Amino acid sequence: MPPDEGLLAHAWRGIRAVGLSNTLQSALYPLRRAFYEGSFAGGRSSPSLLQGLMAVFGRRPASAPTPPEDLAGWNTPGAVLSTERAGRVVTLHCERATVQITVLAADLLLVRCSTAGVFEEPFSYAVAKPACDWPPVGVELEELPDAVEIRTGQVTCRVMRSPCRISFLDPNGALLHGDQQGMAWHGERVALSTMLLPGQQVYGLGERALGLNLRGQRVTLWNVDPQNYQLGSDPLYLNIPFCLGLAAGRASGVFYDNTHRATLDLGATRQDEQVYSAEGGELRYYFLRGPSLANVLDRYTELTGRTPLPPLWALGYQQSRWSYYPASRVREIASRMRENRIPCDALYLDIHYMDGYRSFTWDRQRFSDPAGLLSDLHALGLRVVAVVDPGIKADPGYRVCAEGLDQHLFCTYPDGKVAGGPVWPGESYFPDFTAERARRWWGDLYAGLLADGVDGIWNDMNEPTVIGPSGDSLAGCVRHDWDGRGADHRQAHNVYGLLTARATFEGLSRLRPNLRPFVLTRSGWAGVQRYAVSWTADNKSTWDHLRLSIAMVLGKGLSGLAFTGADVGGFDGDADGELLLRWTQLGAFLPLFRNHCSIWSRDQEPWAFGEPYLSHIRSAIELRYRLLPYLYTALWQCSTTGAPLARPLAWDFPSDESALQAEDEFLCGDSLLVAPVVEQGSTARTVCLPSGTWYDWWSGARRSGAARITVDAPLERIPLWVKAGAVVPLWPLRQHTGEPLPDRITLDVYAGEGHSVLYEDDGLTLGYRNGDSRVTEFDQRLADEALHLDVRQHGVFVPGYQRIEWRVHGLTRPAAVQVDGQPLSDWEWLDDGAVLRFETGDTPHRLVIAASTR
Repeated sequence: MPPDEGLLAHAWRGIRAVGLSNTLQSALYPLRRAFYEGSFAGGRSSPSLLQGLMAVFGRRPASAPTPPEDLAGWNTPGAVLSTERAGRVVTLHCERATVQITVLAADLLLVRCSTAGVFEEPFSYAVAKPACDWPPVGVELEELPDAVEIRTGQVTCRVMRSPCRISFLDPNGALLHGDQQGMAWHGERVALSTMLLPGQQVYGLGERALGLNLRGQRVTLWNVDPQNYQLGSDPLYLNIPFCLGLAAGRASGVFYDNTHRATLDLGATRQDEQVYSAEGGELRYYFLRGPSLANVLDRYTELTGRTPLPPLWALGYQQSRWSYYPASRVREIASRMRENRIPCDALYLDIHYMDGYRSFTWDRQRFSDPAGLLSDLHALGLRVVAVVDPGIKADPGYRVCAEGLDQHLFCTYPDGKVAGGPVWPGESYFPDFTAERARRWWGDLYAGLLADGVDGIWNDMNEPTVIGPSGDSLAGCVRHDWDGRGADHRQAHNVYGLLTARATFEGLSRLRPNLRPFVLTRSGWAGVQRYAVSWTADNKSTWDHLRLSIAMVLGKGLSGLAFTGADVGGFDGDADGELLLRWTQLGAFLPLFRNHCSIWSRDQEPWAFGEPYLSHIRSAIELRYRLLPYLYTALWQCSTTGAPLARPLAWDFPSDESALQAEDEFLCGDSLLVAPVVEQGSTARTVCLPSGTWYDWWSGARRSGAARITVDAPLERIPLWVKAGAVVPLWPLRQHTGEPLPDRITLDVYAGEGHSVLYEDDGLTLGYRNGDSRVTEFDQRLADEALHLDVRQHGVFVPGYQRIEWRVHGLTRPAAVQVDGQPLSDWEWLDDGAVLRFETGDTPHRLVIAASTR
């Protein structure tokens, strides 16, 4: 709850939101869930009333004993007795288990442990590239007296014989990752104890409100609606069982491919030990070598899937609220956006556009002509994103519910009864997205919304959340199809959000086969980046949450979720003008740039607080729109390499101790360093400027890094730096991305040594997959008292502009300028910023500017 809100006020707010009847159902739901879990305990297919009642009154049915906290009391594989190899697979037969190590690539190994001695073909919703799809790789196996070594050229996997302990070393013999107590199991539970190296930082694991470096924390991997989180809350909505370690400048990663509820102790109990423990499933993990964070993310997203290129409009500014209604209010927001000259590309419709919160419907009292409304919004250059929740109202007269019941598409209890729980519409059923039939049905349901003009879909409440006192979900005994294999909710819970997003993405792709889908999801799992973008969900309108959002977005980016953001201005509580401005300045450099707030919050549209905030907020959004070609290029890089748009300083400076500690500034793409103001009333801040040469975006001043400096940060400006050697593309200002393309593009060249890229395509269709795109590469070097810039282009796409404006920063007044070997006389020297300016009608191959750096 908001920090200044009492318990009774919070409860009354909840009653008003969901209604008295639904509130009572929600309050009783934990007892209902306990009854079903007790009734079907022990794998029963028919319920036991007695056991259910015992569970309700706190007497749990007999179950496996709780394992000891210390893994010393667990079962372990024991000593290695024999070894066999079949191609890329090495099998170790141990005293009490069999361990299998598969070399997928020279820097990627899969480790599995089986107590039954056999390994079935692994099934995973997270993995996009299974073992059979990896090309051949060289593997060398050597049997030593006390160990077995598997060498790939990039990694040595050393397995000690007694007891079985696995470690991974780089080609120089440096330890990257290694067992402490090793693999263990106790009943259905499985665990892995490994070493934390001296000084090692730990990143990733999805959505965490614990800071960027997670070392010293104990986290839970279980998707949940925490209902008002704050710094230290755990777990949250979207967990990813993938973490990266960075020690002595070397990075590596571990991906635990197990969907059961799990914990990961990252040195909280023993500072030199990392312990993963899952409540069920197979102990199966992937080791990714690195050595850089970029290498690890590249390989991880090759394994679990890349983020597809979004439509360009998804990078624009987006305005949302729970909720804008009726239609006249939506029109008012759209009109004021254009009247105030606020660049904007999308408006959101939250749950109040629906008929009684029924997904795939319209409230015809509030929205009598949805197609007409959306057509008018499109005429203003505004796309529309509509929320669609998975909870389907239990109403046989409601077409979606009737179809789901008739086709047996909902989750059920073991006796076949449909499982339900209270959500916004009241008692609701939940599609079983682990069934292909249900996914296809769900995707096809979007046809009506798309016909009305909806452009994107927002899947919310898909942990799945059942509204209860503390963010509840379905009972663990609920059955799932698991694509024909069968599973219960203990195994399926964490992938529910992933598969909701998958069903939506695949449906939109079928219905609009040549357009790029836009899907926003609250929950997810490893691999969700293939289908949806995400955000940090229900944050608060406080300065603490502004600061926290930076680490959360960076952590999600290092978990493979490159397209993410935070609710600008905060969701819960009331922002003021200064907070909204500073958050907008930050949001302009994050992938998802959406202002969103609660139904209980005061208005926080850009004009809500008058001047000077309106003008400064407009300027921040305008800068975003000018930078769109740069940001779009960064997302293209993400779609090909997994590199997030927002990156911690450690991404490029892994051995810089100051950079490792910086959690309130970040790199945006290859060339920009962003240092948001995160303290109320501040008009200056300290910036960690890493090694190299940097340019102040606003003044053009050039200075050396490897320093902590204090910089001015007046209300209208966010501290922003550019890496020397960069070429930053800028578009002329537009009010939305659908406006006609300008006739020119600006290329800001920051003198130095460096490589830059500009990616271009139509921003909307899938034509880029067939080669309809263009990549321009820029290579800068300083030599012979001149700046040399070489330009190379690849691809057939022809952009809409005909001229290029060049602006070169950081040089003295030049003696001469050459373009493709020919002298250029038509250039300007702008004394106020010491900038060289000229234009070319086409992209040259080489520029030579006879001048020295300032």
